[in-house]
This record gives sequence, structure tokens and C-alpha cells, in this order.
Amino acid sequence: MGVLRRLAGLSGKAAAFWHSTSGGTLPLAAGMMLSLVGFAGVALDGARLIYAKDVLQRAVDAGGLAAGHALDVDDMDADGHDFFNANVAAGGGILRNTNMNIVISDDDRVLTLTATAQVESTFMSVFGFEAITVSASTEVTRETRGMELALVMDNTGSMRSGGKITAMKDAARSLVNNIYGEEEVNPNLWVSLIPYTAAVNVGAGRSAWLDSAGQDAIDDGDFGPTVWKGCVEARDGIGDRTDDPPADDPFSIYFYADASDNDWIQSGGSYDIDEANGAQNDGTGPNLGCGPAITPLTAAKGPVIAAIDEMLPWHRGGTTSNLGLVWGWRTLSPRWQGLWGGATPSELPLSYDEPFMDKVIVVLTDGQNQFYDHNGGGPQGSDYTAYDRLNIFGYATLDQARAEIDNRFAALCTTIKQTGIKIFAITFGSTPNASTQSLYRTCASNTGFYFHAPSNDELQTVFDTIGRQLSNLRLSQ
Repeated sequence: MGVLRRLAGLSGKAAAFWHSTSGGTLPLAAGMMLSLVGFAGVALDGARLIYAKDVLQRAVDAGGLAAGHALDVDDMDADGHDFFNANVAAGGGILRNTNMNIVISDDDRVLTLTATAQVESTFMSVFGFEAITVSASTEVTRETRGMELALVMDNTGSMRSGGKITAMKDAARSLVNNIYGEEEVNPNLWVSLIPYTAAVNVGAGRSAWLDSAGQDAIDDGDFGPTVWKGCVEARDGIGDRTDDPPADDPFSIYFYADASDNDWIQSGGSYDIDEANGAQNDGTGPNLGCGPAITPLTAAKGPVIAAIDEMLPWHRGGTTSNLGLVWGWRTLSPRWQGLWGGATPSELPLSYDEPFMDKVIVVLTDGQNQFYDHNGGGPQGSDYTAYDRLNIFGYATLDQARAEIDNRFAALCTTIKQTGIKIFAITFGSTPNASTQSLYRTCASNTGFYFHAPSNDELQTVFDTIGRQLSNLRLSQ
């Protein structure tokens, strides 16, 4: 009630003021009106300035983040201005005569952005202020994240058809060039390449990883006039889904014995060996079906590109993408630290919790997991594989074996993701059916990390997309 009485009193005084006949009242009223209009104009223009300042600051921040995420230093300025201009335009035209400048530190790590713009005044123009200048600034520190990346690539015989192997190699090169940019060597980027068929080749120089029987086979000349190429069998039990190092669980040697589907030891003791890639399904020898060797983590782009160039489709055996995937994991697992040798330093792979370090696997297949039986002539139900032959693996039909390999692949995907490794999964071509696509979609770390590329051209687009995502993983603001 006291408030109402005071308001009523003020109302009465205002009425008396306006009805006053004193000669000084009207000029005073006019002055008060002008002041009120001025205050209203200042308030309105002030609100516009606050909004304009916010638009400009957001534009500068967006430009800074875009410049900071540019992998190539030469792209920083252009990317920063593109995002700055886009955000200015989104402000509804309130800013004009904008200017933004980016200063990059000598070490390319700190970006300082400053910007100015003009805002047209409304009521303030009465007092001669046609436009008001606003400014904003930001500083962005580029923190280059490290990455250990494993490319797990299908090198089975089906990749020969339709130019698929060429398309995959072109796309993989593009991805590598994308993440390296102009650099030939990057101490924060390590890449491994794991070609797989029905087995995986760890490299002939790693016979120390074999069990005693495998080492004896090499020493005793069981490979005849040729030598062990480097493929190994899958471990027994759940060993094919673990990252146990060879000291804990040595590997059995991959040895395609002389048999009706691979007659490489002739009567009288002579040999008929053709392990050339061009022999395809008609090849012979103890290494039949063994593809190119793993390239362990390297910081240099050249060796990775060279290894991609050497990939070829290798026939016989089938497809065991789970083995490609587990070996991809082993090239990244800290339990294998210091074991790979060569270009891989002894401190790699790094631990899972290493600051500013990501571990990533890209796995690709152009078909279904399967045991293959060339011409139906394989004893024990199939060609020889890293799991030996179909019946020795413990199954009567190819479909049963396929389902088991799929189950092992799915379990392995779950285990790997639990370590924090990010998985990108790709199905390629017309062969992967709905079941295989679903298997790979579930394997990926999230739905955005799964891609199906029905054609060669689409595969290139997929790898370009992954390359950009991996580049962004390596930079954070």
C-alpha cells in the first residue's frame, strides 16, 4: 500500500508539472524529453554494440579454432578467414567493414587473432556518431596430438577383381598423405600396415617368435628350396584374440604341406614350387597363400607408401579378418613394446594412457570371413589357413566356420575398444552382405566410424573422410 501511495503522489506531481503555466516549465520539459530520448538512444545503441561485440568475438574464436585445426601451416590463414567471414555473415549484417588479422608464432604453435568492425548507430547518429568501432581478439595454442595408426588391409584373392586392389592402394596412399601433410617424417605420428589373407605375415626375420617346432622346421630345411616367408598360424583357444607377446605364447609356423591341393614335392624328391603372385590359385609351395609382411610402426611416410605399393591379392585359404585385426592391435599394444625392432623405436608402442597420444585402427574387407576350398579338392574340407583346415579347425561346413570367425572378430573388436583404441571399419564392394556390414558397423568405435563403399570411387571418398577425421584427432585447441 505504501508503494501505491508513493506512485499516486508521483503521478499527481507529474500532472501538476504538465499543467503548470509558469514560463520556465516548457523549456524544462523539452530538455527533459531530449534527455530521455538521448538516454533511450544510448541504451538502444548500447544493446546493439553488446550484440555486435558478441558476434565479432564468436567470429574471431571460430576463425582461431579453424586456423589451429589446419594441419598444413600454409592453410591456417585461409581457413581462419573463411570461418571468420562465415560467422560474421551469420550475425545478420550487424557488422560492416570487418577486418581480421592472424599472427602465427615462429614455432607455428601460437596463433593471435585480432579483429575490428563497425556498427551503424541509430539514435547516436543525432549526435554525430554515424558508426561505432568494436574490436575483439583471441589466442589459440595448437597442441599437436600424437597418433599410432594401424592400417589393416584385405589382401585376399577377391581383391584382384574389378580393380579393387588398385583402388584400395590409391585410397590408402591418399589417407597417408592426408595425415602427414607436407611432412616426410613426423615424430608424433607412427603408422603400421597389416596386410591379411587367411593368415598374417609377421616377417621372415622374426623366427624368434616361433615355437621350437617352427624353428626346427626352418633349421631342418623343411621348406625345401625356398624359405619361410613369415606367415604364422593362429594361436589355440582364445590366444587368437589376445595381445600376449610371443614370450608368453610363441607362434606356430605357417606351413602349407604337400597335399592333393598343393602338390609341390614330386615323386623322386624333386620340387615344383611357384610362389609368385601371378600364379594365383595355381600356385604351389609351403608358403602358398601367404601375403606381404607387416610393416610395424614407423614415423616416416616413405616406407608406409612403399609397403602400400607392394600390396597384392594373394589367393587360396579364404579370409580371416579377425587375424588381421588382432595383429593390428599387436602393433599398437604396449605389451609389444620393444619387440618389433627395425624402424620402430624400443619405447613403442606407447602406453594406452600416454598424454596427447591416440591409438587408431582402420580395418577393411571386401568380403566375408570364410574358409575357401579351391576346386573342392582340399583334404579335411578346405585349403590350408592360419587355423589349419576346416575339419581340423573343428567344423564340418564352411558356413559353420564362417560364423565362428565372425564371432571371434566381434569379441576381438569389443576387447580392443575397451583399451581405448579407436576403430574405423570399412566394408568395400558388392560382396559384403548385410550380416558382414552389421558386423563391421558394430566393430567401429561409433556409427560415424563405419563406412560402406560399394564402388572404387566411393572407397576413395571414404578414405579421404577418414583422413580428415584422423588429421583433426591430431590437433586440439
